[in-house]
Amino acid sequence: MAVNATPGFDLQPSAQQVALASNYITNFDFLNQYLPDTYEKEFERYGNRTVASFLRMVGAEMPSNSDLIKWAEQGRLHTKYTGCTSASGAGVAVAVITIPVGQVNPGVPASSAPANGFQAIRVGQTIMISDSTAGSTLQNKAIVTASTSTLGGGGDHEITVAYYEATGQAMATLVACDIFIYGSEFKKGQLGMVGSLEAQDFIFENSPIIIKDTYEVSGSDMAQIGWVEIATENGGTGYLWYLKSEHETRLRFEDYLETAMVEAVPAEAGSGAIATTGPEGNKGSEGIFYVVNNRGNVWSGGNPVALAGFDSVIQRLDKQGSIEENVIFVNRDFSFDIDDMLAAQNSYGAGGTSYGLFDNDKDMALNLGFTGFRRGYDFYKSDWKYLNDPTMRGGLTGGKISGLMVPAGSTTVYDQILGKNAKRPFLHVRYRASETEDRRYKTWITGSAGGARTSSLDAMTVNFLSERAVCTLGANNFFLFQD
Repeated sequence: MAVNATPGFDLQPSAQQVALASNYITNFDFLNQYLPDTYEKEFERYGNRTVASFLRMVGAEMPSNSDLIKWAEQGRLHTKYTGCTSASGAGVAVAVITIPVGQVNPGVPASSAPANGFQAIRVGQTIMISDSTAGSTLQNKAIVTASTSTLGGGGDHEITVAYYEATGQAMATLVACDIFIYGSEFKKGQLGMVGSLEAQDFIFENSPIIIKDTYEVSGSDMAQIGWVEIATENGGTGYLWYLKSEHETRLRFEDYLETAMVEAVPAEAGSGAIATTGPEGNKGSEGIFYVVNNRGNVWSGGNPVALAGFDSVIQRLDKQGSIEENVIFVNRDFSFDIDDMLAAQNSYGAGGTSYGLFDNDKDMALNLGFTGFRRGYDFYKSDWKYLNDPTMRGGLTGGKISGLMVPAGSTTVYDQILGKNAKRPFLHVRYRASETEDRRYKTWITGSAGGARTSSLDAMTVNFLSERAVCTLGANNFFLFQD
């Protein structure tokens, strides 16, 4: 027997720090003495990564115990009719005016409409009739002498009017006109007004959706301890082991609780979401952007960069609820546009250095930003990180949303579930809850590791769940700014 030639002898250390053939090592890994210097603290390269906070700033959360949330919003107190026409020519003293069918019974099937139609103009009332042609100044004032329905329930409505002007009707035949009521007039000894008007309410509804997330770590990985020092987005600091990823899952889920309320859309009939899950499946929900885009006000084609643009916004607000204070949540570009617009109002601002804090202090950092302004209404500006984040809305190129204007304060609505009037923030979240089950924010642990004893799975699973919907009250007072 003899000693094998391999593996041979070990490397021989040298008495001096000299690279020799016998002591030169080429394999530098963590099994030798050349260990790297490591930072145990995690570097926050993206700062605060969460995008949630918008709803916490402008809304509230309250429980609901139903699959459906319904509320009623007031209609207009006064009624205006557009697209009305007269079959008579200019100069007649008495004329028959037709109110289009779409404005007689809005939203009411013809089969269920009353014979005389749901319309506000009654005999004895005085009305203003105005030519709606652009640039026209033709107007009449008249008293209503008769009111009939031409097609029965759900059809066009006709009113007979007698003009106050001696020159008679100002408009030509079949010219589209606008009509509104400004009062009434009765002769002495006559009976009172015939017929009464019912309050016009708009009923809206929304359904909660179930939001879930999960984090799982195997029992073996839990037995291999590796600590990382972190500073968390929610203000906490310290050391985390395998729960580092669980913590980020929790933060991500909390973001989804808000972004789902902002972006959710209802599943349309015939959509894939309905077809694959059935009528009781994924039905979606009405998120803030969807509601404002359909029932609110939309500015498109770039940001308003001059006061004339905001004047158009203000004129629209005058026609809605006229809410005194409003907050505009903006992305960075819109924020700069508002700053530049306000700076341009300074007669000395051509050089861009004479606005903000200008007390001539040489050590002062010049303030080139504005937090708000007043022009008819109070507008406050706030950055919305969700619109800037490149992994969310900030990374879009088409259909980009640059801002959302939200009225401040609360409004009174009739809650269909509570059966009474209630004050609610314009934006608020309703989550499912009862005496035995609260689904606002549920989290629980399953598996057989980490203290859990619920199944044979060799892992610890952290589960997250919430069931909620957002209620956008008075959407006509919101403004969406988008491309």
